[in-house]
Amino acid sequence: MTTSAIVRRYFEAFNAKDIGAMLDCLADDLAHHVNEGQVRIGKQAFADFCAHMSHCYDEMLTDLVIFEAENGTRAAAEFIVNGSYLATDSGLPEAAGQTYRLPAGSFFSIADGKITRVVTYYNLADWVRQVS
Repeated sequence: MTTSAIVRRYFEAFNAKDIGAMLDCLADDLAHHVNEGQVRIGKQAFADFCAHMSHCYDEMLTDLVIFEAENGTRAAAEFIVNGSYLATDSGLPEAAGQTYRLPAGSFFSIADGKITRVVTYYNLADWVRQVS
């Protein structure tokens, strides 16, 4: 499977809200770098993060564009996060079902057909403005 196909499968699983399928795309020792947060190591930490996010947010990604490095070990993606803020997340504004639309990007490292690193960026100040 090509690097782009692995990344596309990961995003398709995200949009399907299929955490198990997302985990299937990941290496056991995944390094997950979240916007404004700490690096999480391993599939279990990623699964815990996804469970928390699913509780607080309902999101669908659109306008996905995937870029692949020539050697197939790195990729990037640009997309729009279309979401609803369902439950108040610690340290953030109170949730009341607010909707938001936010440009975002992710960077990936790939080895042996699995994602070994995910880095995601978005403008937190823009998100706070939209939900406040």
